[in-house]
Amino acid sequence: MGEPTEIQQTGAERAGAAHGGGSAAGQAASGRMPDGATRVAQSRSAALRGRIRDQRRSPARPRIWFELALIAISYWVYSLVRNAVPEQEAIAQKHASWIWDFEQSFGFAVERSVNHAVDKASWLIVGMNYYYATLHFIVTIGVLVWLYRRHPGRYVAARTVLFVTTGIALVGFYFFPLAPPRLMTDGGFIDTLKVHNTWGSMASGPATHVSNQYAAMPSMHIGWSLWCGLTIFFLARAAWVRALGLLYPVATLVVIVSTANHFWMDAVGGVVCLSVGFLAARLIYHVWVYRLPRIPARETAEEPITVPEQWSAPAVSAGRR
Repeated sequence: MGEPTEIQQTGAERAGAAHGGGSAAGQAASGRMPDGATRVAQSRSAALRGRIRDQRRSPARPRIWFELALIAISYWVYSLVRNAVPEQEAIAQKHASWIWDFEQSFGFAVERSVNHAVDKASWLIVGMNYYYATLHFIVTIGVLVWLYRRHPGRYVAARTVLFVTTGIALVGFYFFPLAPPRLMTDGGFIDTLKVHNTWGSMASGPATHVSNQYAAMPSMHIGWSLWCGLTIFFLARAAWVRALGLLYPVATLVVIVSTANHFWMDAVGGVVCLSVGFLAARLIYHVWVYRLPRIPARETAEEPITVPEQWSAPAVSAGRR
């Protein structure tokens, strides 16, 4: 009869250790990492991939202080870059002539007719001037606040769309300076901001010295207003609110054309920039912005139920008896 199998295996292990100087020494001599360390590294890598995947599927609500700082810094950079672009008046006028001739060749040059017709109603055009100067910021900030409070799971992705859209617009401002219709040399447009002396506009008065008047292509009035309108339409519950969301970019288009601040082709450029912004967010989060969960997954996870320690004390003492 031979020795038991366990004894034979033990003897073989000892012989292997004596011959190879031990498994640990052999691994150290060959430069290999212990299996335990490899498993730890793999588990950490898997955990990181899982965290990124979860973040894509359900972005977390950002800290309010971080978000306020991010928006403030981003707008400061946007204004700095936009206004630092060389105005290049001659080139901007040339580009405006190109667009105006292009629209006329296809019979779509309606901006001047609309501009002159609306200017006849002073109360209407003054209202549009103030609309152009204020709602662009007020509505956009309002929608961001509403998203943060009511749709925190979609906020980060929606804000990403807005940031990408604006970033692309800055590239357009730099490489394609464009005179708005009201500043065209021989365009025949009425500069309603100057004629009616509208207060608060960055395109008239002392503000003209710190604002680039030739950053017109693409139109961020259209890019931002369409972002606001789509966000309200897809996420609001009340039908009348959703209808207002759709009307907002349409009204903005009428305003920018009536006040001669943009060609309608500038509006097309704004739509293209926004489309790229939505596609970028789709690639990042693997789902369309408005299909993300309304509340982040970590906020809806059930918390473990705990009870005071003394509640279980009698049961423990009873078990001991």
